[in-house]
Amino acid sequence: REESSWSSTQPEAMEEENPLFSNLDLFLFTLIAGLIIYWFMSRKKAEPIPEFKKLNQPAPSTQETSFIEKMKKTGRNIVVFYGSQTGTGEEFANRLSKDAQRYGMKGMAADPEEYDMSELSRLAEIGNSLAIFCMATYGEGDPTDNAQDFYDWLQETDGQLNGVNYTVFALGNKTYEHYNAMGAYVDKRLEELGAKRVFDLGMGDDDGNLEEDFVTWREQFWPAMCEHFGVEASGEDSSVRQYELKEHNDINMNKVYTGELGRLKSFETQKPPFDAKNPFLAPVTVNRKLNKAGDRHLMHLEVDITGSKIRYESGDHVAVYPTNDTVIVNKLGQILGVDLDSVISLNNLDEESNKKHPFPCPTTYRTALTHYLDIIHPPRTNVLYELAQYATDPKDQENMRKMASSAPEGKALYQSFVLEDNRNILAILEDLPSLRPPIDHLCELMPRLQARYYSIASSSKVHPNSIHICAVVVEYTTKTGRLTKGVATTWLKNKLVADNGHKSTVPMYIRKSQFRLPFKASNPVIMVGPGTGIAPFMGFIQERGWLKEQGKEVGETALYCGCRHKEEDYLYQEELEEAEKAGVITKLNVAFSRDQEQKVYVQHLLRTNKEDLWRQIHTDNAHIYICGDARNMARDVQTAFYEIAEELGGMTRTQATDYIKKLMTKGRYSQDVWS
Repeated sequence: REESSWSSTQPEAMEEENPLFSNLDLFLFTLIAGLIIYWFMSRKKAEPIPEFKKLNQPAPSTQETSFIEKMKKTGRNIVVFYGSQTGTGEEFANRLSKDAQRYGMKGMAADPEEYDMSELSRLAEIGNSLAIFCMATYGEGDPTDNAQDFYDWLQETDGQLNGVNYTVFALGNKTYEHYNAMGAYVDKRLEELGAKRVFDLGMGDDDGNLEEDFVTWREQFWPAMCEHFGVEASGEDSSVRQYELKEHNDINMNKVYTGELGRLKSFETQKPPFDAKNPFLAPVTVNRKLNKAGDRHLMHLEVDITGSKIRYESGDHVAVYPTNDTVIVNKLGQILGVDLDSVISLNNLDEESNKKHPFPCPTTYRTALTHYLDIIHPPRTNVLYELAQYATDPKDQENMRKMASSAPEGKALYQSFVLEDNRNILAILEDLPSLRPPIDHLCELMPRLQARYYSIASSSKVHPNSIHICAVVVEYTTKTGRLTKGVATTWLKNKLVADNGHKSTVPMYIRKSQFRLPFKASNPVIMVGPGTGIAPFMGFIQERGWLKEQGKEVGETALYCGCRHKEEDYLYQEELEEAEKAGVITKLNVAFSRDQEQKVYVQHLLRTNKEDLWRQIHTDNAHIYICGDARNMARDVQTAFYEIAEELGGMTRTQATDYIKKLMTKGRYSQDVWS
């Protein structure tokens, strides 16, 4: 603007002053004016340059990305990396790094996502050093989200890890096809790269007793380490606090976390992109009961994602962050005699740690117990061991310590008292009246409350601004006569759609999945999903219907679903029958397991239609999808496919197994299962 006003007055000035100046003067005047303009313009342009340079410089990192430098600086020789999706791997890693102190060593737990893993080869620079890997397997043999980059690096690197000592403890579940695949891969790959395995791979099975597997492995691991490094246990088995309590008496409440997972006030001012640390508060627009009768509550929920920029595909998972039952939170406050609304911070005593607090701080005990801590699952043995010191009855103290040992008697006691009787921390405090720990230590030891994943029951082609969830409310009575309710499903059930303008919201984000419809719509699909396993197929059916409407050639679409009784819990009956009428579902097969004397399940219906299925699979390039229970259903369905391949493909069982496994590697046999 300045320039234009200057140039617009220029001719006027020149006319008036023309008689007074010679041509040379005019020339000099113009030259000077030009130079002034040039200087002015160039000064204007030059200003942003330093800014631009600043932008391109890497921001000074508040976090050290070199774990080697951190270990050297803080005199540590053991690093415990974890690949963790639900927090258990991280929990085990913390326990192992704490253990190191008892052996005169110093450990640190580390998230591989936060460090440069190509530095692993430098571990040999630190004397008597060791890398421990607690690696969980997710889904179909995949790495957990936080270990994905590390997994990619392991696959691509040809770096040498000579002189690096390592051991691996794997976390998995035997009911899954690729049991402990990630842990086994890390164990094998590190050896291939020249690292030295100093203790055998540990295999933890969550279908059995993961805690027991870990305790047993750990109790053999440490003596072997002592021998390897020539050190002795200090014998100090006492509890070591990781965090110290700070009470805030006159804090501005705007600085206090009230349930947010990352940025303070992120629930009040929502900013995309939305992810695990920054979930979107999606309003619930529909919450209806799906079953007509029976003692269970099956529900269909719809949440609104308008304006969130969230995108999803059929087959993805929606992750939701539930909150704990206020009744249980209040009872914990009463039994421990604390004011739940006190504002506190738990600060890490290890100032070098990347993890400053066990959960967002400052906050109140009430918020921590409601939003951040898992108070419903039976506590692990290390929690009982650490809390034992607060029991005033010596018998209670002895039993709690015994449960944390790998002695057969201790294991049996933990199995019966904690796992079989399904005692959560409140039940344990109620049944052991001499145990009254300080609440801050209890909060330090409790694991984090995790997001729950649900298969999305809608298609974004049909519902771009809405995500559908199908779930069954978990509720049962334990052996001690206590009513136990599923944290997330009970919380979802109570997310009512109010008329008064107040909307119930669900903190959520999307987790991408490999569970995808075939790229070519003309490929037949065979979907097997009994019970709430039907969820992703509702999205698939909507999408196939939409493709049909677009005039695309859509292949055969067969659905095998099931429920207990046709008149009670036939899920989405109207929608399915309508899709069949419209020719979107070409074959609708429903197993009503309890409507007759002999139980009928989806695998029975598969065998009934074996010729049709074999043609679709073997000749027409069909894609098979299984969703639901991993422990029994998925296994029985897989066996049914083996039998069909044996009988109609004229194969031996080994050949049939290989045939189905090949379909899996080609992405033509996909599973979305849970146990």
